[in-house]
Amino acid sequence: MSASTEGNARAAGYTPHPYVGGRTAALRALAAWRMRWPGAPRVIVLTGNPGSGRSRLLTGFLMMCDPEYRKQLPIDDLDPATVPPDLPAPAVPSAAGRTAAQVLWLLADHFELAAGRTEDVFAELAARDEPVTIVVPDVDQAGPVRAAEEATRVVREVLTPLAATETVQLLADVPRELATELAGALPASQVQVIDLDAPEWADPKGLVLHAETALDAGSGAPELPYTTDPAARRALAEALAARAAGSRLTVQLAVQSLLMQPEGFDPADASQLPTSVGEALDLHARRLGADPQTLRLILAPLAFAEGDGLPVQLLGTLANAVAGRDMSQDLADGMLLAAPFIQPVEPSSEDHEDGTGEDAEAGAGDGRTLLRLMHPALAEEIRSGLPDVRDTQTRIAMALLEEVPQQDWAQADPYIRDHLAAHTLEAGLLPQLLTDPGLFAHADPVTLRAAIEAVPLEQLGAPARTYLRTAPLLTRSQASATLRAAFLESAFVEDGLAPYAEALHTRGFRLPWRTLWSVPLAGVRAVTTGSVAATGEDGTAVSRSVAALLVPEGTPGSRTLPAAADGAVAPRDGTGAADGTAAGEDAGAVNGDGAAAAGGRTALLLHDLRAPEYVDADPSLVVQPSEEDRAAAPLGFSRGADYLRVWARADRRMVAALVSDSPVTDADLSPDGVLVVATERGVTARQILVAAPPAAPSVPAQRTGTTDADASHGLEGDHS
Repeated sequence: MSASTEGNARAAGYTPHPYVGGRTAALRALAAWRMRWPGAPRVIVLTGNPGSGRSRLLTGFLMMCDPEYRKQLPIDDLDPATVPPDLPAPAVPSAAGRTAAQVLWLLADHFELAAGRTEDVFAELAARDEPVTIVVPDVDQAGPVRAAEEATRVVREVLTPLAATETVQLLADVPRELATELAGALPASQVQVIDLDAPEWADPKGLVLHAETALDAGSGAPELPYTTDPAARRALAEALAARAAGSRLTVQLAVQSLLMQPEGFDPADASQLPTSVGEALDLHARRLGADPQTLRLILAPLAFAEGDGLPVQLLGTLANAVAGRDMSQDLADGMLLAAPFIQPVEPSSEDHEDGTGEDAEAGAGDGRTLLRLMHPALAEEIRSGLPDVRDTQTRIAMALLEEVPQQDWAQADPYIRDHLAAHTLEAGLLPQLLTDPGLFAHADPVTLRAAIEAVPLEQLGAPARTYLRTAPLLTRSQASATLRAAFLESAFVEDGLAPYAEALHTRGFRLPWRTLWSVPLAGVRAVTTGSVAATGEDGTAVSRSVAALLVPEGTPGSRTLPAAADGAVAPRDGTGAADGTAAGEDAGAVNGDGAAAAGGRTALLLHDLRAPEYVDADPSLVVQPSEEDRAAAPLGFSRGADYLRVWARADRRMVAALVSDSPVTDADLSPDGVLVVATERGVTARQILVAAPPAAPSVPAQRTGTTDADASHGLEGDHS
């Protein structure tokens, strides 16, 4: 198949695709791939220069692959060789704004896989009896942080293993610099690269049709001599296409420019027609009597914008920072000048909030508008024209930081809260930013984690490493800002960073607990709270509240119980009782037989219930709360494999919800509200603060895997 098929299709009288307007050769290749035509490749890598029309082509093809949408298309009038068979729609996990892990778990959810680890996803797909069809668009826009280069990870961690899976029929839209790598991982007989800028796939006539349609007054263009007269319109379309060197984006920008501001345009003057995206910008400014550099400075903040776009309220601040001078008058005079290159975006509800649905700064319909450039290639053009991108990002980051009222992240604009890390990453300043626990709690955890992971680990300070360790838990649980603060508070205590934990109690959060102590003690099989007689500092006998930990015999500081000791901690079955008390509380003492049943001889280790110190006392003298004491306590708890809920007995109101990043082996709640939790990592004690009930995080369906990558599934719940 080659570009010559375009002429053949038109000669046969077929109607061009109403959205694509050409690309017959590429559409035929994609249709043959979809129907698994003999000799068709199993994998197609679609690539081309930015602005070549890859997204438009893929969108048009997917229209025909969707059984419902294709009913709206003139299928019978199209070239039959370009029309895929009427099959169920393929899986289409868009990579735009997503991490590699998110893309993979979108696939896992789509195919309802039971995979618990990333490698299990590919194994389950490979074990399928019937092939699956997957289309991955917008790989060049992957990742929540531009400078993190997530597109490379998507290709290497998702697309390459998918392409190697024989049961997967894959079509991926990939930047040219990664297309060769992806295609090179497969035998030549299984893969085809469609480069829309290569001669065999070029579509010059389709580009003319694209320009002609955009210029048509019947399609919404203003009535001008070259939009109402078919001959003049055709001549201008041919001239635009000839100058644009195959770039759909260059033609699109040129048409938008002259239709929005037709004054001063002479269709007979070829020098007014751009040959590139950059020339489209500069010619537009000159035709309107403006300085091209001023136009680029107005647009520069949008060229650095992260996420869905930049809040219009921040445009002036960042324009001043980029230019190094007051740009207010330039902005006031130049927004019409910039209009052909800007697209307003109405943010979703998540863009108004802290990323979790809590502490919303703004709501849908409040007039908050984001701005972004019409195409990512515009951003690259503007950025490439600046003398020092890193210095520009530094000035942007400093300007954003100054917009945080009293450095209170709760009052910061959501854009600053969620995306300042991305700007400081490219400026080389991110490690210096990662010292404020308030930012850790308020920032969107998916975006912040992606930025931090792009920094070499040795450059990160201890608080940032704690955040990185905790981030999978924050994303998996979809925790609110308050619960993110609570989880981080415990993590800081676990890592010996008590001042950072304490700081979170001064940042305005109503935390559900205060973490009292944590010990990295592996192998704890059971815990219980109680009291024991001990010797005070003055030598007198005192009663100390303790947590009794059942540990393997030989653990330093532990004491092996006599075979018939009574009143000691009992092993639990880990199920949790319906009334909120842990199962097995009255199971009796651990004797020799009980130790053997638990998997080996055990001993008891006593830890002060409220202080970070062990207690040297006879464990056989530990007195546990009676059943009456527990029933009279104001709080009860229940737990699952890796989560616990604490609730008020009086009204069943939940006052704390804890999700653990490692399986819970046992837990106990003292009558006065100290929750002691043992996990595979260690033991932590938290004082429940009943006066501050938080919203509960979602507790996702449990997976069997416990690796970091498997726990972090991002913005859309457990697997997004």
